[in-house]
Amino acid sequence: MNASDIGIAGSLAVLTAALGALAARGLVRFVRNRVRIQLMWGLGLAFATLATGVELVVYLGVVSGPLLETYVFLSAAIVGFLSLGSTQVIHNTVFRASYTAYILATCAAVAVLSFTTPLPNSMVTSGVISGNPPLELLVVSSLVTVPATVVLLGAVVVALRRSWRWQTLMMGVGACVLAAGGALYIASFPAALYYSEFIGIVLIFFGLVSLPHLASSPANAGRPLSKSM
Repeated sequence: MNASDIGIAGSLAVLTAALGALAARGLVRFVRNRVRIQLMWGLGLAFATLATGVELVVYLGVVSGPLLETYVFLSAAIVGFLSLGSTQVIHNTVFRASYTAYILATCAAVAVLSFTTPLPNSMVTSGVISGNPPLELLVVSSLVTVPATVVLLGAVVVALRRSWRWQTLMMGVGACVLAAGGALYIASFPAALYYSEFIGIVLIFFGLVSLPHLASSPANAGRPLSKSM
């Protein structure tokens, strides 16, 4: 490996470690406080950690069908579960319950199709996952990513209308960056996609968990899991 390759591999390793720390933070908070939002964000960030881990392994030269199948599933699940965390700003419990059921069902469909559809190693070019999966996988994945992106952006708008805060602005910028990830992947700019995913996830995470009415309000973030679902 030359200096450039080492730099890219090192960057992916740092991204994976950083996302892993954020995921652990969210999941530990859930275990301590039983707050639903921390569970969803923790799982979303855990999926992101696994995705960047796959990117690192593939870049180091380990390429296989199961790895690519896992990556395709994770790419959709990340956005889906992060959007579930953002629905806490929406007070309509019927919508939250229906949307949660929808995301879980569509993520399950993506998982089944991802792990039953053979993916060619040709999706990887120079250690980067730059090729698109089959059309049917793109279509089913969009059933998760498109509504999830809309919900993420909608949650930002709702939160900004209630109270203008810098944390909410971070969520908006992060959601836009994250939403652009899919377009970058389709346009075959995988390196930009890797970093847009990380930046978007981190901005949304810190924006959402820093919002006072979500992080400390008994009516929202402090609600136990059994009552908020």
